[in-house]
Amino acid sequence: MEKIRRGKEKNSMHYKKLWTDLHSNIHHNQMGELDQWIEHAKNTVDFWPVAYYPFYMKATKTGAGLEDLYDGKLIEEDWEQLREAVKRENAAGYPMFMGYEWQGSGKDGDHNVFFLDNEQAMHHPMRYEELYQAYKDTEAIAIPHHVAYQLGSRGKNWETHREEFSPFAEIYSSHGCSENDTGPFDMERHLHMGPRTGETCYERGLEKGYLVGAIASGDNHNVPAVHDHGTMCVLAADRTKEAIWEGLKNRRVYGVSRSRMDIDFTINGSPMGAVVKPGEGTLAFTVRAADAIDRVEILKDNVLDTMAVHAGTWEKAEYTGVVKVKFAVEFGWGPNPKFYKDRLVKTWDGSLEVPGRLCSVQKCFNSFGQELLNVTEKSCEFHMTTYMSTTTGHWMGPSTVVKEGFVFEVEGNTEDEIVLKVDSYVYRLKIGELMKSSRILAQYRESMELAAEVFGNVEHYRDDFYWHNAYKTRIRQAVPEEAYTMSCEKKVALEAGSCYRLRVHLRNGDTAWVSPIFVRQ
Repeated sequence: MEKIRRGKEKNSMHYKKLWTDLHSNIHHNQMGELDQWIEHAKNTVDFWPVAYYPFYMKATKTGAGLEDLYDGKLIEEDWEQLREAVKRENAAGYPMFMGYEWQGSGKDGDHNVFFLDNEQAMHHPMRYEELYQAYKDTEAIAIPHHVAYQLGSRGKNWETHREEFSPFAEIYSSHGCSENDTGPFDMERHLHMGPRTGETCYERGLEKGYLVGAIASGDNHNVPAVHDHGTMCVLAADRTKEAIWEGLKNRRVYGVSRSRMDIDFTINGSPMGAVVKPGEGTLAFTVRAADAIDRVEILKDNVLDTMAVHAGTWEKAEYTGVVKVKFAVEFGWGPNPKFYKDRLVKTWDGSLEVPGRLCSVQKCFNSFGQELLNVTEKSCEFHMTTYMSTTTGHWMGPSTVVKEGFVFEVEGNTEDEIVLKVDSYVYRLKIGELMKSSRILAQYRESMELAAEVFGNVEHYRDDFYWHNAYKTRIRQAVPEEAYTMSCEKKVALEAGSCYRLRVHLRNGDTAWVSPIFVRQ
């Protein structure tokens, strides 16, 4: 295997990296919450394509549950409400797009349809080709999602696919991963739709020669842009609807399973999603992640071509003096609803202060009620809300998401003390100490007081009841810049009909899927 050459960081031409959740389904019964959804989206993502969900579960006379479209008049009323809201936000400068979910007969797979303008009507034909015909003369895209479900039962039908209408596919979401049926992130949350199959997965579409990119997004039905369900990035010339749309149509997109990563990927200077000519090429990538990078896999035609391993390149170095590090801080856990039915929601107030420089803060928000406030180079404040009662996602199994947090990037001396204030607690932690290990900061005293208040004496020979029901703050291990940045390039043979793409794996399990660069004559 040819070795790759590590190089300096490079930015992908002149593009901005703009983040969103391209799969936020708002239902009829949630339209009264539309403004709350919009405000949360504006607080978390750079632009927002909302996908109205026109379906409900109806019961037959004998009690069977069948998902079907709402009454047409009701759908139209919701659509007009959505249109008015999107126009209002666009006028105020926020790039928001109208969209809806289309399912049809289930024989072609589920797709979210989005529009560049705000003047289109919804159509609900049975087949994908009919959907394409309805919108072929408009600026519309239809993005397939959870493609690896069974063909004919809402898995993707690649035989009917049109790449100009569906330029990329959502291959990771709260459902799991549809890249293939052999890798991690199995599709187990929505049990009755699964299991996943390789017959309809994303790799089959690439094998058929389609120019189709890849993203991740939440398939969220209760709050948009759930961090732990996946989001996507588009490379756009500017933060306007037109520039974003151009990036989407040209497949300059990638997705992450959780934390955001700044990724550039080019061949001969052409970015992800591009089409290049056969011949000799220079493949280059740069990754700047939220935690330590484990490896980057270069795939050629769905097969591993080169594995660029980053683990082991930085861990043994001695870090003293001034360093730049990233570390995550997470808030949550707390009283078990089985014992404390009225303690399902907690608010947190706190701040982070640094002697050196606070370089960046990444929001890792999973639900409503999160605020990052007064950010300077020396400090920031936050107000958080965590929920012990997880939502089901309507027909999905329970979500495991019960925490909120941030990823902080800090520059300072290893002997500098960072001051983290959480409610009434003040923690002073040296950067060098944070680089050695993660740690948990529990509100243990409050758990003991709550137990005594509700249950009286629960003293036991071990502290399970106190520890299990304590609210906790977790500070993940801080890693140096050398751990979360990586830049490489290598020579590749560009053969007509082939494609190259990237998978990025972090040490903490987070993954990114980067759209291919295609080689065509």
